[in-house]
Amino acid sequence: MRSLGASPGFSGPTVKPSVSLLPPSSLQISGDSAALLCLLSSYSPQGALVSWTLDGSEVTEGVLTSAESQQDGRYSRSSVLTLSKARWEEGELYVCRVTHDGAPHEVSFHKSSEC
Repeated sequence: MRSLGASPGFSGPTVKPSVSLLPPSSLQISGDSAALLCLLSSYSPQGALVSWTLDGSEVTEGVLTSAESQQDGRYSRSSVLTLSKARWEEGELYVCRVTHDGAPHEVSFHKSSEC
């Protein structure tokens, strides 16, 4: 069991990331691809991992996750999932899954609720 005290090389409390999932814009969807953006912000310590699922299956193709950046002792990163227009139209449930400090956190986007 981890103590809440300071561990070596790390100062301050564990802060969960704030996670936002932004769907593609209608302008972008009218093109030939669609991108979803997952934003993680204001977390500590570093080491947040991001993965994507589409209708329950993990997606690795078309995923671009940034390096972590630090500001005022807090970290942030972003991940973009780019899909073909056909794949976007087929899919229904998009999930950005973040694992930070051993704890999972999921943010989902249901396309049908967008209507």
